[in-house]
Amino acid sequence: MTDQPDIPPLRLCLAARTPSLGAGSLAAIIATSPDLELLERPDVALLAQLGLTTSAIGWLRAPDHSRLDADLRWLETADCALLPATSTAYPELLRQSPDAPAVLWVRGNLRALAEPQLAMVGSRNPSAGGRATAREFAARFARVGLCITSGLALGIDAACHEGALDAEGFTVAVLGHGLDDLYPREHQHLAGRIAASGALVSEFPPGTPPLHHHFPRRNRIIAGLSHGTLVVEAAQESGSLITARLAGNAGREVFAIPGSIHNPLARGCHELIRQGAKLVERIEDVLAELKISLCHQLLAPSPTAPPETPGKAPALDKAYKILLDALAFEPTSVDSLIERTGMNSESIASMLLILELDGHVAPHPGGRYSRLAGQ
Repeated sequence: MTDQPDIPPLRLCLAARTPSLGAGSLAAIIATSPDLELLERPDVALLAQLGLTTSAIGWLRAPDHSRLDADLRWLETADCALLPATSTAYPELLRQSPDAPAVLWVRGNLRALAEPQLAMVGSRNPSAGGRATAREFAARFARVGLCITSGLALGIDAACHEGALDAEGFTVAVLGHGLDDLYPREHQHLAGRIAASGALVSEFPPGTPPLHHHFPRRNRIIAGLSHGTLVVEAAQESGSLITARLAGNAGREVFAIPGSIHNPLARGCHELIRQGAKLVERIEDVLAELKISLCHQLLAPSPTAPPETPGKAPALDKAYKILLDALAFEPTSVDSLIERTGMNSESIASMLLILELDGHVAPHPGGRYSRLAGQ
């Protein structure tokens, strides 16, 4: 593939807004009209011969110039770009995947798209342990040279982006709407951090709202960009399973982290494992399956043996150990802890507060607590 430096930005915007235009159709048009003049001066018969739909041809015959003008203004913003599928900067794995978009809108560092990518996805309402696992795994993957790709959603997605950023690695967020008005609102700052070193990506032009049916389409891009998809925590009806299925359909690896049989957020991962996904306990379980070269892999510390740090909390006494042993990794009520330990509620409440402050447990809605991984 080669870049198309002579394509005017207006014609790229026309291609980006043409309904149902995929990467294959764009390549066919460029083979016929290298500068995409055919889009600005449409030949109906030729476009139909090239496989464009009636709606696509209708748009090209009467485009919305106000939207196109807005697109051109957006492209003048720093670090904003429009990548056609024929560009060398367009990610090769995505170009090879089914139903690849004709054009990608990008804000940020294009270099991030050239890095080997691992998709990490999961629940929007994860457990505290699931969130911590996602963040830790993402950071470790980023340190060995993987770009972490996710969807900027609440919960696991955000934790994965944050983990990669904490490790000063690359991360890519694929969005289900235009890049001019970010969603969810509470992730405006996180999106800014991602764009500063990684990239925000969408197939949807500026002004496109976050409609429900856009997100399954977003998921296919997350899967298509990546060598594999790791599901951290997901219920059985989770949208993360759509991403995993799309990754499998595209011939990419699918991974899942198992959880407690009592945790409903582990059931989606368990279902994936039953269907053939690779069970993951350590980052090495993923790295061993990916057929890519990672220059820092052998230097990575083991995720199962974190180093001692100055100021580490002193060893727990017997009562605290009993309570911690009784506490599950899924949210557990105080009543259950009373039954398991024989302690009274006042003692348990006081001890849980100390354990939380020392980083051993995490609180959950409804007065429940869970033990944190690694403790």
